[in-house]
Amino acid sequence: MKKIIPYYLLCLPLFFFLANCSRDEVDEYYARPDDLEPPIYQQLETEGNFQNLIKLIEIAGYKDILGKAGYWTLMAPNDDAFTSFFKEQGVSDISQVDTIIASKIVKYALIYNAFRTERLSDYQSNIGWEVDLAFRRRTAYYDGFEKRTINGSPMVVVGSNRNNVEGGDYYIPGDNNNKYVSYFTEEYMNAASLGSYDYNYFFKDEIYTGFNVLNSEVVQADIVAENGIIHEVNKVILPPLNLDQKIEQSSDYSLFYEMLEDNLISYNFDQEATTTYRNYTRNSDDVYIKVYDPTLSFSPNNENFLKATDNDGQSDAYTLIVPNNESLQIFVDEILLNKYSSLGELPKYIYQDFFNAHMIQAAVWPSKVSGYSNALEEDIRIDMDTDVVEAEILSNGFFYGTSRVQESNLFYSVYTSAYLDPGFTLATRLFNDGSGYREIISNIYSDYTLFLPSDEVLMDLGYNYDINRSEWVFVSPETGNEVRGSLARARILRILYNGIVPTPNMELNDLSGSGIIRSGDFDLPGEYIKWNNNQVFAAGNEVLENTVNILGYEDKENGRTYYIDKLLEFSEEFQGVDLAEIASEPDSKFAFFFEFLKNSGLYDEASGAIDGIELGTPFTFVIPSNDAIKQAVMDGVLPGDTLTGEPNFVPADDTIKDEIANFVKYHFLTNRTASDDGLINGLTETLLKTEFGEKTYVNIVSAVGDLSFIDSSNRIATYIPLESNHLADRTLIHLVDNYLFYTE
Repeated sequence: MKKIIPYYLLCLPLFFFLANCSRDEVDEYYARPDDLEPPIYQQLETEGNFQNLIKLIEIAGYKDILGKAGYWTLMAPNDDAFTSFFKEQGVSDISQVDTIIASKIVKYALIYNAFRTERLSDYQSNIGWEVDLAFRRRTAYYDGFEKRTINGSPMVVVGSNRNNVEGGDYYIPGDNNNKYVSYFTEEYMNAASLGSYDYNYFFKDEIYTGFNVLNSEVVQADIVAENGIIHEVNKVILPPLNLDQKIEQSSDYSLFYEMLEDNLISYNFDQEATTTYRNYTRNSDDVYIKVYDPTLSFSPNNENFLKATDNDGQSDAYTLIVPNNESLQIFVDEILLNKYSSLGELPKYIYQDFFNAHMIQAAVWPSKVSGYSNALEEDIRIDMDTDVVEAEILSNGFFYGTSRVQESNLFYSVYTSAYLDPGFTLATRLFNDGSGYREIISNIYSDYTLFLPSDEVLMDLGYNYDINRSEWVFVSPETGNEVRGSLARARILRILYNGIVPTPNMELNDLSGSGIIRSGDFDLPGEYIKWNNNQVFAAGNEVLENTVNILGYEDKENGRTYYIDKLLEFSEEFQGVDLAEIASEPDSKFAFFFEFLKNSGLYDEASGAIDGIELGTPFTFVIPSNDAIKQAVMDGVLPGDTLTGEPNFVPADDTIKDEIANFVKYHFLTNRTASDDGLINGLTETLLKTEFGEKTYVNIVSAVGDLSFIDSSNRIATYIPLESNHLADRTLIHLVDNYLFYTE
């Protein structure tokens, strides 16, 4: 057990010592140790090759700060660095450097806390030091409040210091939005598998030494001072712009910035910032925060990183890809304004997507560009060797000026047909509202055919969106009944999903013949639709007798969009109705099975419902032909004349009726819709349960142009193509040449 000593007992020896000492002895006890290095300012004087920096520190008013206690790292430019700097600035000596420039140089050279070389590459995370994960540190320099003229009005503006996350704070009082400095140590670069290529991509005329601070070299490291560490560098470094300042001030990218400013930037009055400014300046101006839209991946004027932890800016930064005016103007003319007449008509979400396509919440190193994704989770499609015309490391991220627009999926896929056309806003709204459809059809690495109804078509057939109540509306053209909200949305979702068809081999580029194909995504199957002589139809179109006509088409990078005059409707009648219609046709080969179904006790003749089969649930009906039913009779599986095979449809008693019901149930396969396209294979549950409630299964064997079903005793029933693939509600009805029979 630890023994706790009272505080006053700990202090008694010190009291006795002081009581028995003279004043000189006390001063000597508390005197500064002789072996302690001088503070930074005095250490610079001692070194002898920082005379210009010393004078600059005095001009900037930092002599007192750096000459006393503190905890700093100083990236100190030597006198040779200033000689070059004077030539670049067109001045003769330090006396011609004003206080503003002096302050920028000194503050940006000052890093908070003292770091020796071996610690600069380590990230100060919330769980402690993480070795070799850092290449940036926060400096003492920040831009602060600026007087600007915005839309013709003078105002005081400050940048947001947080990303404008929906519902969060984009400005935190007390955070000055300090700029970061980037450096390149051998430890960090090796750990990240980076090298001279990555450094020289940004600083082409410099030498990568294994310890560079931006475009400078560290010529002497780890000069120890009482209040910090000095690293001598061979260049004077002015604070770089941030990403926001770069695009605002660069004429080569003015169109990119204008589109941002006109649509996704606002200036918001802030009382706390106003109070701070008034207290500091004694002026009465209001202060406005320059705020980027919250849907953007990050705010380009935010000098901090994500702030998931306090120091995460040490280990990462943003990346902004910015197409120059020439390349962006071509994109605007050919893509954005293909159907719209002016940029002012574009919906806001198009701008949000376009800019997010060019934003990455990470520092994208040129040698590793293939390992990053943009804010839309797409790969980076900029060729770093041929498309980048300007590359800079700025205070809050990497800037790549390009001769090419990032070709986002949203602007080059079949999704684009609705997205960039004002006549298809209803379909676009549904694609974008969390349905997942946008992600499916905008994937340029998978080919699709999209059957796309216009707003006019949807509204004519009863579908609309009530903006005031933020809900979908369906008014039945036949009955006038109105459905709202989630039920109306579910209807139109299902209809639009019928029009999304994976076509990896361009299967629907020619609709002049006939065929059947499954809609939806491969991972989330939809329903089957058919085409015949340039018309298409789903199960509901057969019921309503309104096949869909093609009005035109356009080809995109991942497939073809067909514009249609009606909807690919789903069926709202029970599958038994469809089976009854097929069975009632003259000389129908489905007739015998259907007669047994009617007498099994499973079928409701009034509605067409079959026990255990619900609307909206996938099924495959495997219907034995009349000849196959006769064989089942001769085999004693079904009642009738075992010599001739003539069936006796009316059961003699309940036992026979149950046997018929079990026979019928075993031919209804649940939760999967199989066709002769090779998409569905394997054991599939049937509607039949054993007397112990156990599931029974049939094995589906499907290939292109072939479809078979194998029962528990390995009996094979093969589909008859000309009599199969009949459409019903989420169901296909097939005729097969044999019956299936469950045996344990």
